[in-house]
Amino acid sequence: MAKADRSINKGTGKSEHKVNKILVTQPRPDSEKSPYYELAKKFNIALEFHPFIRVEGLSGKEFRKQRIDIGEYTAIIFNSRNAIDHFFRICEELKVKISQEMKYFCITEAVALYLQKFILYRKRKVFFSADGSTDGLLEVINKHKNNEKFIVPTADNGKNDIAQFLATNNSAYVEATLYRTVANDITPVMANGFDMILFFSPFSVQTLFDHDPKFKQNGTLIGAFGPTTSKAIEDAGLRLDVKAPAPNAPSMVAALEQYFAVARK
Repeated sequence: MAKADRSINKGTGKSEHKVNKILVTQPRPDSEKSPYYELAKKFNIALEFHPFIRVEGLSGKEFRKQRIDIGEYTAIIFNSRNAIDHFFRICEELKVKISQEMKYFCITEAVALYLQKFILYRKRKVFFSADGSTDGLLEVINKHKNNEKFIVPTADNGKNDIAQFLATNNSAYVEATLYRTVANDITPVMANGFDMILFFSPFSVQTLFDHDPKFKQNGTLIGAFGPTTSKAIEDAGLRLDVKAPAPNAPSMVAALEQYFAVARK
């Protein structure tokens, strides 16, 4: 792990730590037009992509054990493309027909548009967070919470802020476990040393400490996407340097651009 010094100029509040190499704990983007590559070129940064976790879908047989009748519900909430993939996979495996009246609530517009792989998008009721945040999604859900019965897809080992919101508001909902999260081997990549590591889920933070229970941050900068990821980092006693979504920065790339624009002045 890189142990570069990191100091703050007390006069400006700017970081004097030079970031040359970033580890992104997600798969490499499929497209060469990814904004990550544009960021790397703009600020002369080397990026390495290595997912700390992978998702494995539950089988139809495993899903049946939850005794959830999808046809009884009028709305579903998606916070990722993974959730969409596994929901429709389960429906196909179990030969469940989705009502045309089903409402879809999505964390971002990009996630909402991903539904086009599975439904006639323009003929369905699709809603999404205006700013890509959980709070923004909850604002949208809040307008419908008393009239719908929600399905909340989840992994097998995580807390869900949306389910907690629905429970607090006495809304009708069920948490449907569609997939499990499994840690990847990160030993080879962690030997390379990085100035910054970007996390996108609490499970990735846990994978880091499973790999090295005595991990010390030292001069390494840390970025987090999403409130639960940020909380996991802070609960682990680490310093959070870049946080997204943030005002005027709905994505991790936008948050990094803001960070470097200030840090490198």
